Amino acid sequence: MPYSLKLKPTLKIGITTSMQSNIQTKNFTLLTVLFAVALTSCATLTEDITIQTQTDSNINYDTYKTYAWSGNAQIVFDAVGQWEQPTLDTDEEVKFVINRELRAHGLHQVIDNPDLYVSFVAGVDTTILELKVDPDSEKKVLTNTPKAALAIALIDGDSGYTIWLGHAVGNVLPQQSIENIRKRIDYAVSEIFKSYNKK
Repeated sequence: MPYSLKLKPTLKIGITTSMQSNIQTKNFTLLTVLFAVALTSCATLTEDITIQTQTDSNINYDTYKTYAWSGNAQIVFDAVGQWEQPTLDTDEEVKFVINRELRAHGLHQVIDNPDLYVSFVAGVDTTILELKVDPDSEKKVLTNTPKAALAIALIDGDSGYTIWLGHAVGNVLPQQSIENIRKRIDYAVSEIFKSYNKK
């Protein structure tokens, strides 16, 4: 049975059921492609980042309820501007995401007598060499591949021992926008904290 769509008082366009189905299929396909492109661009931005964490299975992390920042949370070495952009306070960006993740795990920031101290360090090593395939010769050649790293430590407030450590390593991506740097920081910190207090 045809459907009618009245565009003007004198003009009618008939749309059959099969035409309507075709339009819906094309719209669905277009949305699927756009969604896939969005996912791919996001995955491509962070696919080089690897995460590792070290925990102690003998520690009951549920006993830790509060935290404070240690004095040595900072960007240590960033010769090529991977973490620190002139218009972006990367230290504060990293702290912001760490604070968010700690709150999500039920910890609250305090000024005095914390259960945990939080520290991070980030930097760039420009001397890393890797074997990569040369597209012209298809042979593996030794290539300089600078790496950026971010390490986060949680330190017991009473003993002073590190009880949890997570770190992310990724390629140095030149000339990244501030938005992309924020996305990479958010991804790295979020992934690091995924394993916090997993039983």
